[in-house]
Amino acid sequence: MRVFARLVVLLVVSCGFAFNHAGIARPKRVLAAATPTTQKDEAEIRNRVNAWSIGLAGGLLEGAPIHFATEIARVVNDGGSMHVLPIVTRGPTENVNDLLYLRGVDAAIINSDSLEEYKAQVPQIAQRISSVLSLFPSELHIFVRPEIHSLGDLAGKKVNFNTQGTAAAYSGPLIFSRLGVDVDKMFIPHPVALEQLRRGDIAAVVFVTSKPVDAFVKGKWDEGYKFLSVDFGPKFQDYYIASSLDASDYPNLIPKGQRIATIAVPTVLAAFNWRRGSPRYQRVARFVDELFTRIDKLQTPGFDPKWKDVNPAIHVPGLQRFQAAQEWLDRNANAAVKASARP
Repeated sequence: MRVFARLVVLLVVSCGFAFNHAGIARPKRVLAAATPTTQKDEAEIRNRVNAWSIGLAGGLLEGAPIHFATEIARVVNDGGSMHVLPIVTRGPTENVNDLLYLRGVDAAIINSDSLEEYKAQVPQIAQRISSVLSLFPSELHIFVRPEIHSLGDLAGKKVNFNTQGTAAAYSGPLIFSRLGVDVDKMFIPHPVALEQLRRGDIAAVVFVTSKPVDAFVKGKWDEGYKFLSVDFGPKFQDYYIASSLDASDYPNLIPKGQRIATIAVPTVLAAFNWRRGSPRYQRVARFVDELFTRIDKLQTPGFDPKWKDVNPAIHVPGLQRFQAAQEWLDRNANAAVKASARP
């Protein structure tokens, strides 16, 4: 039933693209108009359309991952030699399961630490999934009441991690576990939790999302409300990267010149590690080539501004690079700055 429901979503999304929904161009060659006159003609059209089509697991409708997935489809489909089908899913963590098991899914947008949940079930998961592109970091925000001054002060207190299925609900408790801080975890919508934070019903809220967060930029907060720092160290090197928050992000909460250390979860375009030379591998390899050669188009006005920071050469912690992606980088050494750490 679950797979059937997901495939229904795939069908709806694919139909939307066929009608050039939201400005997404119809591929010019793969889906060239043709009127089949025989069953053989129809079979040839079907085979041609499917030969270079891939499913891309995105995320929830309101989230950033599905937004990035549709923009990827917009530029790749416009090239005419691929048909990318973005799929609405339950989010980056669930996308790992879809990439492993859901028929028709060749690529997915995941958070790097999502692999941790699957290690026990899939011991060789790092060999089955590989990275294509680091998209954007989702920064850890630990926002606390005035009487809280350190992570240790949160021990035993109520801390909200947003609703189940979100990045905060997965990554937040995992990070707190690594920090060795045992809190009373809550999973309610953040807007509700922020009001409870003001009333003193809870001690902190944890966001894992790209900065800046509107609730902290536009919200009015009394003196003493603040972000706690989290230092990057060996316990976070497997999946996370170092980051920071400063006055340019939150001018009403962070004094000018002050920097609050934190960590970030890389949000990644990943691919199933198909056997080299197989038809599925060739599809993903062509997808990688079409995407990488059009990165500059995604960095123009009309697309998410975060594309301007995307560099195909950046290495993703915890994942090997998809072989075709590395080969593209090797062929196009002048197109991107080489990553400092090679997979």
